[in-house]
Amino acid sequence: MRAAVFTQPGVVEMQTVPDPTPGPGEVVIQVASSGICGTDLHILEGEFADTFPIIPGHEFAGEVVAMGTGVHDLAIGDRVAINPSYICYDCRYCRRGQNNMCEVGGGYGTSFNGGSAEFCVVRSSYCRKLPEHVSTKDASLIEPLSCAIRGYDIVKGQMGSNVLIYGSGTMGLMMMELAKRAGAASVSMVDINHDKLKTAIQLGCNATAVSADELANPYGWDLVVDATGSPHAIQDGLGRVEKGGTFLQFGVAAYAARATIEPYKIFRNEITITGSFATLNSYDRAVDMFAAGVLDPEVFISDRLPLEQYPQALKLFSEGKGRKIQVVP
Repeated sequence: MRAAVFTQPGVVEMQTVPDPTPGPGEVVIQVASSGICGTDLHILEGEFADTFPIIPGHEFAGEVVAMGTGVHDLAIGDRVAINPSYICYDCRYCRRGQNNMCEVGGGYGTSFNGGSAEFCVVRSSYCRKLPEHVSTKDASLIEPLSCAIRGYDIVKGQMGSNVLIYGSGTMGLMMMELAKRAGAASVSMVDINHDKLKTAIQLGCNATAVSADELANPYGWDLVVDATGSPHAIQDGLGRVEKGGTFLQFGVAAYAARATIEPYKIFRNEITITGSFATLNSYDRAVDMFAAGVLDPEVFISDRLPLEQYPQALKLFSEGKGRKIQVVP
Protein backbone atom coordinates (compact mmCIF):
# COMPACT_ATOMS: atom_id res chain seq x y z
CA MET A 1 0.00 0.00 0.00
CA ARG A 2 0.99 3.66 -0.31
CA ALA A 3 1.61 5.68 2.81
CA ALA A 4 3.09 8.94 4.02
CA VAL A 5 6.03 8.12 6.28
CA PHE A 6 7.99 10.28 8.71
CA THR A 7 11.30 8.51 8.23
CA GLN A 8 13.24 10.65 10.70
CA PRO A 9 12.74 14.05 12.34
CA GLY A 10 12.08 16.63 9.65
CA VAL A 11 11.75 14.14 6.78
CA VAL A 12 8.49 12.96 5.16
CA GLU A 13 8.38 10.53 2.23
CA MET A 14 5.74 8.77 0.18
CA GLN A 15 6.51 5.05 0.30
CA THR A 16 5.13 1.68 -0.67
CA VAL A 17 4.92 -0.36 2.53
CA PRO A 18 3.49 -3.80 3.37
CA ASP A 19 -0.28 -4.07 3.75
CA PRO A 20 -1.26 -4.38 7.42
CA THR A 21 -2.56 -7.67 8.79
CA PRO A 22 -5.02 -7.75 11.70
CA GLY A 23 -4.11 -9.61 14.85
CA PRO A 24 -6.55 -10.86 17.51
CA GLY A 25 -9.08 -8.16 18.35
CA GLU A 26 -7.93 -5.97 15.47
CA VAL A 27 -9.43 -4.79 12.18
CA VAL A 28 -7.99 -3.32 9.01
CA ILE A 29 -9.51 -0.02 7.95
CA GLN A 30 -9.52 1.19 4.35
CA VAL A 31 -8.97 4.86 5.02
CA ALA A 32 -11.48 7.29 3.51
CA SER A 33 -9.78 10.46 4.74
CA SER A 34 -7.10 11.59 7.15
CA GLY A 35 -6.92 15.10 8.56
CA ILE A 36 -3.74 17.07 9.14
CA CYS A 37 -3.26 18.66 12.54
CA GLY A 38 -0.69 20.88 14.23
CA THR A 39 0.33 17.87 16.28
CA ASP A 40 1.58 16.25 13.06
CA LEU A 41 4.11 19.08 12.64
CA HIS A 42 5.39 18.50 16.17
CA ILE A 43 5.62 14.75 15.54
CA LEU A 44 7.59 15.40 12.36
CA GLU A 45 10.06 17.46 14.37
CA GLY A 46 10.47 14.60 16.84
CA GLU A 47 8.71 16.25 19.76
CA PHE A 48 5.81 13.88 20.38
CA ALA A 49 7.00 10.63 18.84
CA ASP A 50 10.00 8.58 19.91
CA THR A 51 9.68 6.01 17.14
CA PHE A 52 10.77 6.56 13.55
CA PRO A 53 9.77 5.68 10.91
CA ILE A 54 6.07 6.22 11.59
CA ILE A 55 2.96 6.73 9.45
CA PRO A 56 1.20 9.86 10.76
CA GLY A 57 -2.52 10.55 10.86
CA HIS A 58 -4.54 10.47 14.08
CA GLU A 59 -7.70 12.00 12.57
CA PHE A 60 -9.14 9.35 10.27
CA ALA A 61 -12.16 7.30 9.32
CA GLY A 62 -12.84 4.51 6.87
CA GLU A 63 -14.36 1.12 6.18
CA VAL A 64 -13.62 -2.24 7.80
CA VAL A 65 -12.11 -4.55 5.17
CA ALA A 66 -10.50 -7.31 7.25
CA MET A 67 -10.87 -8.66 10.80
CA GLY A 68 -8.74 -10.66 13.17
CA THR A 69 -10.01 -13.33 15.53
CA GLY A 70 -12.16 -12.33 18.46
CA VAL A 71 -13.86 -9.37 16.78
CA HIS A 72 -17.59 -9.59 17.38
CA ASP A 73 -18.86 -6.02 17.38
CA LEU A 74 -17.92 -5.10 13.81
CA ALA A 75 -18.48 -6.55 10.35
CA ILE A 76 -16.81 -6.22 6.97
CA GLY A 77 -18.18 -3.10 5.32
CA ASP A 78 -18.89 -1.17 8.52
CA ARG A 79 -18.02 2.51 8.24
CA VAL A 80 -16.18 3.73 11.31
CA ALA A 81 -14.35 6.63 12.88
CA ILE A 82 -11.31 5.80 14.99
CA ASN A 83 -10.50 7.06 18.45
CA PRO A 84 -6.70 7.15 18.17
CA SER A 85 -5.86 7.36 21.89
CA TYR A 86 -4.20 4.06 22.83
CA ILE A 87 -4.28 3.49 26.60
CA CYS A 88 -3.28 0.69 28.99
CA TYR A 89 -6.05 0.95 31.63
CA ASP A 90 -3.58 -0.27 34.25
CA CYS A 91 -1.07 2.49 35.07
CA ARG A 92 -1.37 4.95 37.95
CA TYR A 93 -3.30 7.50 35.87
CA CYS A 94 -5.59 5.07 34.09
CA ARG A 95 -6.60 3.64 37.48
CA ARG A 96 -7.47 7.19 38.53
CA GLY A 97 -9.63 7.64 35.44
CA GLN A 98 -7.12 10.02 33.87
CA ASN A 99 -6.66 7.88 30.77
CA ASN A 100 -5.36 10.76 28.65
CA MET A 101 -2.35 10.86 31.00
CA CYS A 102 -1.59 7.14 30.47
CA GLU A 103 2.08 6.44 31.25
CA VAL A 104 2.52 3.62 28.75
CA GLY A 105 -0.03 4.41 26.08
CA GLY A 106 0.22 6.47 22.94
CA GLY A 107 -1.87 6.73 19.86
CA TYR A 108 -2.39 5.80 16.23
CA GLY A 109 -0.41 8.27 14.19
CA THR A 110 1.81 9.23 17.12
CA SER A 111 3.18 6.03 18.68
CA PHE A 112 1.75 3.53 16.19
CA ASN A 113 1.16 3.78 12.45
CA GLY A 114 -1.82 5.99 11.67
CA GLY A 115 -4.28 6.83 8.95
CA SER A 116 -2.23 8.73 6.36
CA ALA A 117 -2.15 5.58 4.26
CA GLU A 118 -4.43 3.43 2.16
CA PHE A 119 -5.01 1.04 5.06
CA CYS A 120 -4.49 1.04 8.82
CA VAL A 121 -4.78 -1.70 11.44
CA VAL A 122 -6.48 -0.73 14.71
CA ARG A 123 -8.08 -2.40 17.70
CA SER A 124 -11.77 -2.97 17.09
CA SER A 125 -12.61 -1.39 20.45
CA TYR A 126 -11.24 1.93 19.16
CA CYS A 127 -13.72 2.03 16.28
CA ARG A 128 -17.08 3.77 16.39
CA LYS A 129 -19.75 2.97 13.81
CA LEU A 130 -21.03 5.91 11.83
CA PRO A 131 -24.72 6.71 11.39
CA GLU A 132 -25.98 6.20 7.86
CA HIS A 133 -26.30 9.92 7.11
CA VAL A 134 -22.71 10.78 8.11
CA SER A 135 -20.16 10.87 5.29
CA THR A 136 -17.13 8.67 5.95
CA LYS A 137 -14.77 11.29 4.52
CA ASP A 138 -16.23 13.98 6.76
CA ALA A 139 -15.96 11.77 9.86
CA SER A 140 -12.25 12.45 10.36
CA LEU A 141 -13.46 15.73 11.93
CA ILE A 142 -14.78 13.74 14.89
CA GLU A 143 -11.37 13.36 16.56
CA PRO A 144 -10.56 17.09 16.74
CA LEU A 145 -14.14 17.72 17.86
CA SER A 146 -13.62 15.28 20.73
CA CYS A 147 -10.55 17.29 21.78
CA ALA A 148 -12.61 20.49 21.79
CA ILE A 149 -15.29 18.83 23.91
CA ARG A 150 -12.60 17.80 26.39
CA GLY A 151 -11.51 21.44 26.56
CA TYR A 152 -14.97 22.52 27.65
CA ASP A 153 -15.14 19.68 30.16
CA ILE A 154 -12.07 21.23 31.78
CA VAL A 155 -13.30 24.82 32.00
CA LYS A 156 -16.87 24.06 33.08
CA GLY A 157 -18.05 27.36 31.63
CA GLN A 158 -21.04 29.23 32.96
CA MET A 159 -24.05 30.42 30.98
CA GLY A 160 -23.65 33.99 29.80
CA SER A 161 -19.85 33.97 29.72
CA ASN A 162 -17.85 36.23 27.44
CA VAL A 163 -15.26 34.17 25.57
CA LEU A 164 -12.12 35.24 23.74
CA ILE A 165 -10.37 32.74 21.45
CA TYR A 166 -6.92 33.16 19.94
CA GLY A 167 -6.61 31.40 16.58
CA SER A 168 -9.37 30.88 14.02
CA GLY A 169 -8.02 27.68 12.56
CA THR A 170 -9.99 24.45 12.76
CA MET A 171 -9.62 24.03 16.51
CA GLY A 172 -10.37 27.65 17.34
CA LEU A 173 -13.48 27.53 15.17
CA MET A 174 -14.61 24.33 16.87
CA MET A 175 -14.12 25.93 20.27
CA MET A 176 -16.21 28.86 19.05
CA GLU A 177 -19.04 26.60 17.89
CA LEU A 178 -19.07 24.77 21.22
CA ALA A 179 -18.93 28.02 23.20
CA LYS A 180 -22.08 29.21 21.47
CA ARG A 181 -23.85 25.94 22.25
CA ALA A 182 -22.61 26.09 25.86
CA GLY A 183 -24.48 29.36 26.36
CA ALA A 184 -21.79 31.99 25.86
CA ALA A 185 -23.09 35.54 25.81
CA SER A 186 -20.43 36.49 23.27
CA VAL A 187 -17.50 34.90 21.46
CA SER A 188 -14.69 37.07 20.12
CA MET A 189 -11.76 35.85 18.08
CA VAL A 190 -8.23 37.09 17.42
CA ASP A 191 -6.10 35.95 14.50
CA ILE A 192 -3.41 37.65 12.41
CA ASN A 193 -4.79 35.86 9.33
CA HIS A 194 -7.62 37.96 7.85
CA ASP A 195 -8.83 35.11 5.63
CA LYS A 196 -9.35 32.81 8.61
CA LEU A 197 -11.26 35.51 10.45
CA LYS A 198 -13.70 35.59 7.53
CA THR A 199 -14.72 32.04 8.40
CA ALA A 200 -15.23 33.01 12.03
CA ILE A 201 -17.55 35.80 10.90
CA GLN A 202 -19.38 33.39 8.60
CA LEU A 203 -19.99 31.07 11.56
CA GLY A 204 -21.42 33.84 13.71
CA CYS A 205 -18.52 35.13 15.79
CA ASN A 206 -19.57 38.28 17.65
CA ALA A 207 -16.33 40.19 17.04
CA THR A 208 -13.02 39.56 15.28
CA ALA A 209 -9.70 41.37 15.27
CA VAL A 210 -6.02 40.91 14.49
CA SER A 211 -5.25 42.17 18.02
CA ALA A 212 -7.28 42.04 21.22
CA ASP A 213 -6.48 45.73 21.62
CA GLU A 214 -9.05 46.36 18.89
CA LEU A 215 -11.83 44.74 20.91
CA ALA A 216 -13.72 47.01 23.29
CA ASN A 217 -13.75 45.06 26.55
CA PRO A 218 -12.03 46.92 29.39
CA TYR A 219 -12.80 44.24 31.99
CA GLY A 220 -11.44 41.29 30.02
CA TRP A 221 -13.12 37.97 29.28
CA ASP A 222 -14.53 35.25 31.52
CA LEU A 223 -12.82 32.61 29.43
CA VAL A 224 -9.74 33.10 27.27
CA VAL A 225 -8.71 30.19 25.06
CA ASP A 226 -5.41 29.88 23.25
CA ALA A 227 -5.87 27.67 20.18
CA THR A 228 -2.57 28.66 18.55
CA GLY A 229 0.30 27.40 20.69
CA SER A 230 2.07 30.68 19.90
CA PRO A 231 4.00 32.14 22.86
CA HIS A 232 3.00 35.67 21.79
CA ALA A 233 -0.70 34.80 21.73
CA ILE A 234 -0.43 32.94 25.03
CA GLN A 235 1.33 35.85 26.70
CA ASP A 236 -1.24 38.32 25.42
CA GLY A 237 -4.16 36.09 26.37
CA LEU A 238 -2.99 35.67 29.96
CA GLY A 239 -3.44 39.41 30.39
CA ARG A 240 -6.98 39.42 29.00
CA VAL A 241 -8.67 37.29 31.66
CA GLU A 242 -11.34 39.02 33.74
CA LYS A 243 -11.31 38.74 37.54
CA GLY A 244 -12.46 35.27 38.50
CA GLY A 245 -11.97 34.09 34.94
CA THR A 246 -10.14 31.20 33.31
CA PHE A 247 -7.32 30.87 30.80
CA LEU A 248 -7.32 27.59 28.86
CA GLN A 249 -4.16 26.43 27.11
CA PHE A 250 -5.70 24.41 24.29
CA GLY A 251 -3.26 24.97 21.41
CA VAL A 252 -0.21 22.75 21.06
CA ALA A 253 2.91 24.74 21.93
CA ALA A 254 6.48 23.71 21.20
CA TYR A 255 8.43 22.21 24.09
CA ALA A 256 10.65 25.28 24.17
CA ALA A 257 7.79 27.82 24.20
CA ARG A 258 7.72 30.08 27.27
CA ALA A 259 5.35 32.67 28.71
CA THR A 260 5.55 34.62 31.97
CA ILE A 261 2.82 34.97 34.58
CA GLU A 262 2.12 37.54 37.29
CA PRO A 263 1.62 35.50 40.49
CA TYR A 264 0.11 38.39 42.47
CA LYS A 265 -2.43 39.10 39.73
CA ILE A 266 -3.44 35.43 39.66
CA PHE A 267 -3.80 35.48 43.46
CA ARG A 268 -5.60 38.81 43.72
CA ASN A 269 -7.98 38.25 40.78
CA GLU A 270 -8.58 34.55 41.44
CA ILE A 271 -7.61 33.62 37.90
CA THR A 272 -7.56 29.96 36.90
CA ILE A 273 -4.92 28.78 34.41
CA THR A 274 -5.49 25.29 33.08
CA GLY A 275 -4.73 23.04 30.12
CA SER A 276 -6.55 20.44 28.07
CA PHE A 277 -4.74 17.47 26.55
CA ALA A 278 -6.17 15.14 23.91
CA THR A 279 -9.46 13.45 24.82
CA LEU A 280 -11.02 11.92 27.90
CA ASN A 281 -14.45 10.28 27.73
CA SER A 282 -15.35 12.68 24.94
CA TYR A 283 -15.02 10.69 21.72
CA ASP A 284 -18.42 9.01 21.85
CA ARG A 285 -20.06 12.36 22.59
CA ALA A 286 -18.21 13.82 19.62
CA VAL A 287 -19.69 11.10 17.38
CA ASP A 288 -23.18 11.96 18.62
CA MET A 289 -22.69 15.72 18.30
CA PHE A 290 -21.18 15.43 14.84
CA ALA A 291 -24.10 13.25 13.73
CA ALA A 292 -26.45 15.91 15.14
CA GLY A 293 -24.84 18.57 12.95
CA VAL A 294 -22.81 20.63 15.43
CA LEU A 295 -20.28 21.30 12.64
CA ASP A 296 -20.74 21.98 8.93
CA PRO A 297 -18.08 19.90 7.13
CA GLU A 298 -18.40 22.07 4.03
CA VAL A 299 -17.18 25.02 6.07
CA PHE A 300 -14.57 23.25 8.18
CA ILE A 301 -12.91 21.19 5.43
CA SER A 302 -11.19 23.56 3.00
CA ASP A 303 -8.96 21.14 1.05
CA ARG A 304 -9.03 17.48 0.10
CA LEU A 305 -5.80 16.38 -1.55
CA PRO A 306 -4.81 12.95 -2.86
CA LEU A 307 -2.72 10.90 -0.45
CA GLU A 308 0.25 11.15 -2.83
CA GLN A 309 0.26 14.90 -2.16
CA TYR A 310 0.69 14.50 1.59
CA PRO A 311 3.95 16.51 1.68
CA GLN A 312 2.23 19.36 -0.19
CA ALA A 313 -0.77 19.16 2.16
CA LEU A 314 1.52 19.35 5.17
CA LYS A 315 3.25 22.37 3.67
CA LEU A 316 -0.10 24.12 3.07
CA PHE A 317 -1.04 23.53 6.68
CA SER A 318 2.30 24.75 8.02
CA GLU A 319 1.87 27.97 6.03
CA GLY A 320 -1.48 28.61 7.70
CA LYS A 321 -3.51 28.21 4.52
CA GLY A 322 -7.04 26.87 4.48
CA ARG A 323 -8.88 25.32 7.42
CA LYS A 324 -8.97 21.57 7.87
CA ILE A 325 -6.81 19.93 5.21
CA GLN A 326 -7.43 16.26 4.46
CA VAL A 327 -5.61 13.68 2.42
CA VAL A 328 -7.77 11.13 0.63
CA PRO A 329 -6.30 7.76 -0.48
